[in-house]
Amino acid sequence: MPLPELTAEEHAIYAWQMWVPGMGEDGQRKLKAASVLISRVGGLGGLVALELAAAGVGKLVLAHSGELQPSDLNRQLLQTHDHIGKPRMESIVRRLRELNPRCEIIGVPENVSAANADSLVAQADIVVDAAPLFQERLALNAAAVRARKPMVECAMHTLEASVTTFVPGKTGCLACYVPDVPPTWTRQFPVFGAVSGTAACLGAMEVIKLITGIGETLCGQMLSMDLATMQFRKVRLPKRADCPVCHGFAT
Repeated sequence: MPLPELTAEEHAIYAWQMWVPGMGEDGQRKLKAASVLISRVGGLGGLVALELAAAGVGKLVLAHSGELQPSDLNRQLLQTHDHIGKPRMESIVRRLRELNPRCEIIGVPENVSAANADSLVAQADIVVDAAPLFQERLALNAAAVRARKPMVECAMHTLEASVTTFVPGKTGCLACYVPDVPPTWTRQFPVFGAVSGTAACLGAMEVIKLITGIGETLCGQMLSMDLATMQFRKVRLPKRADCPVCHGFAT
């Protein structure tokens, strides 16, 4: 299918990023043609969505349930104080459309689960995992492997954050190094919005690189960050031969 053309308005909006070496008009047209699913659109996923909408991705499918709580406001920058007690997705969709009315926004007021993961993944080219619970993460991972779609994994806790990219048939998957839900993990944990935002911006850049082909992705590697000490390191992730999710998978 041919890439969509850019309008005069889009040329004006995206001119500066089209100057990036290797990007050009073709790269921007690839962004316009692309679709991305984001699981949870809070302090982490919300910033991923914001950056991708600003960059000109053509379609965002956003999955997140529940109503806005006061404790969300230190990090969920797509929300506003007057929206407390109302469905989060209403504010998420409204604010992204205000930023980029050319981007198709599909808001799904559900969290990812084993029951809906396949249907959600089917709506996008690339998947972003920004969920706080491993039940959601592992369900999304399995669906992405089944659909043979790349998944950008973004996570944070306290002052630490990490980002990696899984590509079915080329790398292992999330279940290779987190095969089961950690028994002590809970939804509530210490969080600064700036830490979530750091992981989010890096995750959004991973998506942009996957779509356009510029730069090098974290495919098969995890970038770990300790923002307390500003130490960053990359480690290669295992591809388990006995992984029940991606074992024997080939592109």
